[in-house]
Amino acid sequence: MTNRRRARATGHEVIYQGRIFRIERDRVPLANGRTLTMEAVRHRGSVVLIAQPARGEIVLIRQFRYVVGRWLWELPAGSLEEGEPPARAARRECQEEIGLRPTRLRRLGTFYPSPGFCDERMIFYLCSGLVTPARPLPKDPDEQIEPRTLSVREAWTLVERGEIADMKTIVGLTLLDRL
Repeated sequence: MTNRRRARATGHEVIYQGRIFRIERDRVPLANGRTLTMEAVRHRGSVVLIAQPARGEIVLIRQFRYVVGRWLWELPAGSLEEGEPPARAARRECQEEIGLRPTRLRRLGTFYPSPGFCDERMIFYLCSGLVTPARPLPKDPDEQIEPRTLSVREAWTLVERGEIADMKTIVGLTLLDRL
């Protein structure tokens, strides 16, 4: 969180502190003289991986998402650890989620998925030169992940059928189409 945001608030409290995010409530004076109470979800940020074993292919993961109550096909992604550089997180998450380590990373962009209430920044990486590591990294205990390599065309078909329904994956596919 930047100091500039805090400096504008006239009151501040942490409502909830969890493992992945915290919720804060601030009193924010506006230029028109009114003051609003704003809730904000604070998140360390995340990386989104466009893992490309070969040109025209990507690795997606099928994962049960409790919050929406269904299985979804998605690009692999994960939260940054405290103080972790994004490129390191991208390598770690790639190895954890699909069992492959990228030898090349290319940062494609940074986007806010829901800036009206959350400060999470999603940093997109193209991961290529994928190799099998000497030792696999364990998956997070809450993850049930099934990785699969698909053609980019097959991935767009999953979007059309509603099996890819999260924005980060659709944004990632669009970034890949622009390369």
